[in-house]
Parts: sequence; structure tokens; C-alpha cells
Amino acid sequence: MPKPLAAFSHASFDVVGTLIDFESAITAGLEAIARVDREAALDAYRDARRQPEAQRFPDDLGRCYGHIAARLGLPDTPAARRALIDAAAEAEPFADSVEALARLKTRFRLIAMTNARRWAFEKYEAKLGHPFHASFTTDETGTEKPDPAFFRQVFDHVAAEGDDPARILHVAQSQYHDIGISRELGMTNVWIQRRADDAGHGGTIAPREHTRPDYHFRSLAELADAVDRA
Repeated sequence: MPKPLAAFSHASFDVVGTLIDFESAITAGLEAIARVDREAALDAYRDARRQPEAQRFPDDLGRCYGHIAARLGLPDTPAARRALIDAAAEAEPFADSVEALARLKTRFRLIAMTNARRWAFEKYEAKLGHPFHASFTTDETGTEKPDPAFFRQVFDHVAAEGDDPARILHVAQSQYHDIGISRELGMTNVWIQRRADDAGHGGTIAPREHTRPDYHFRSLAELADAVDRA
């Protein structure tokens, strides 16, 4: 049995995909250029993000657009590439994110752990209502999840505050970036299955294997409800 939700002092969060609806932002950005099939566009984006030359999010969206345009037959121009970067940077929170984070903030110290760059994270954080006690982006960590080094920097931060990293509850939607590695590192994790009603992995890289999470919810609001009950 996993530790009870009331046992944790901190909750760490993936941001893009868990709190911020980047898939809708990407598809809306593409729709501003031409009509596209949502899942086909996300498949092309996911394939682009797997390439060895991938850079940091969302700056990499310009390069990704070139791959998507070739796949879907869209015009490939510098303006279109820039537009997709801007669309991703202005992605909106999921409908439940702001209210659920406000509730969770009364129970835990919240830590953002994002593969986005700091300049984009600051936009997302403002839309989320500035709920975080601490935040880690690729600009500070120098690496991306699922690299264990990213997580260890968070552990060190919590330990430096005088708390036990074992009291961090990790919350995320990506099996590839978060759920698998958090299990390997001994964290208690929460899978927010944002795509529960959709087939496939959308814009998120598929894991080699599925990791059964400690807690599993379809929304952040469901997690907040469970924490309130706990």
C-alpha cells in the first residue's frame, strides 16, 4: 500500500501536460495555419520531440513545426515556425488546475518541475495563480526529466530546507518523463491521466513500459478531493 496522502509535506508537479494544456495550444496554433487532424498533428509533434537534435521547450517548437509541416503538407515559413513557439508559450491551464492547486497549496509546499525553459514557465505560473513554493526549469537544472539528476536537485533543495525528500509526493501525467523514473527513485507518485478518454499518447513520448502508479486520477481536482478527504 502507498503512503497515505496526509504523510507528505511537499508535492512536486510536472507542469506542461499536467497543469498546462499544451496539446490544445499546439493544435490551435496549427489550426491557425490550416485545418489539421488533432491526433495526426500530435503524433508528428511527438516524433519530432524524440529526435536527437531536439532542444528545450518551447523554443524547439520552431524545429518541430518543420517536421509537422513536412508530415501534414503545411507551408513551412519562419513566421509559421515562430507562431507555433508563441502558441505553446501561451498555453492555458486545464480547467481544474488553478482551483485544485489553490486547495493543494493549503496542504503541501508545491514545487514545479518542468522541462520548459524559465521564460515560458513564468507565463504558465502566472496563469496558474503563482502557487509554487519553489520551481525548477531546464535553465536551472541543465537537464530534462526523466534524467534522475533533475529529481536529485529537487531532493537536495528539500533536504536543505530541513525536510526529508521522502516526504515529496510527485504528481504528473507523463509515464515517460515522470511516473517511471519517480518510481525508480523511490518516490510516491500520482498519475494524472489527462488523456483517459483519448487513445494513444498524444504529444507525450511513449514509455518503454507502463508503470503502475501509487495513486491514479483522471484530473487534478480528483487528487485535491482525495487530499481533502485524507
